[in-house]
Amino acid sequence: MSISEWSESIFIAEVNDEPAFSEEMDALMQRLDEVPGPLPDVIVNAACVTYLNSSNIAQLLKLRKRLIDAGTRLRLCGIQERVWTVMLATGLESVFEFTDDVSTSLASLLIQSD
Repeated sequence: MSISEWSESIFIAEVNDEPAFSEEMDALMQRLDEVPGPLPDVIVNAACVTYLNSSNIAQLLKLRKRLIDAGTRLRLCGIQERVWTVMLATGLESVFEFTDDVSTSLASLLIQSD
């Protein structure tokens, strides 16, 4: 996974399928622990993720809660059809905010900042 700082207020995390997904989400949470100030908004690019298990969903929910508690936002993007089906089946399509790609996520975060 790569975690890039697009700006001081936006991180972009690229995630992959298990077993990397869990490790990458742990690394993202650790990286957020190291932020010396307000937490950034986070974009999780899941374009390489072809399935999610319950543990992955729990990690995403934990990340969402942490960011909401900090007053920042989470965007999930690049969701493949198989993963979208899981989101629909679990009702998570109404919990998370989704965009098509990283560029759209960035635009949505930047527009809502103004």
